Amino acid sequence: MKPIMSIIPLVIAGLVVSGQTHAQVAGSSTLGVSMTEIKDVAMGWSAKKQVLGQPIYNEKKDKVGTIDDIIIAPDKAVSYVIVGAGGFAGLGKHDVAVPVNQVKEEGSKFILQGATKEAIKAMPKFEYAR
Repeated sequence: MKPIMSIIPLVIAGLVVSGQTHAQVAGSSTLGVSMTEIKDVAMGWSAKKQVLGQPIYNEKKDKVGTIDDIIIAPDKAVSYVIVGAGGFAGLGKHDVAVPVNQVKEEGSKFILQGATKEAIKAMPKFEYAR
């Protein structure tokens, strides 16, 4: 089982600017990624297509929620996934923040060991800062 933390940095490769700095030469600054970096981006995961909206299971293969968001800390490190549990058509839904190192990838499934729908609903509700 692979920690999701090893995958998520590839997911955000196209979302955040590299920490590398290069000297700017008048009239020749590069915007975006280099041809070398584009290979890494192409081989990475798409948060939109392969992570967000995906079900999250416990070790018994019971669905306990859905990955609704990924929180990127100010230092550009992926720190939490927002898991939505319960509800129907958005009503009664309970979002919680789960440290990304607690979520594992097993095959094509995301696993949160020890989780149940009841345990997630008992966690403090996550709300975005305004």
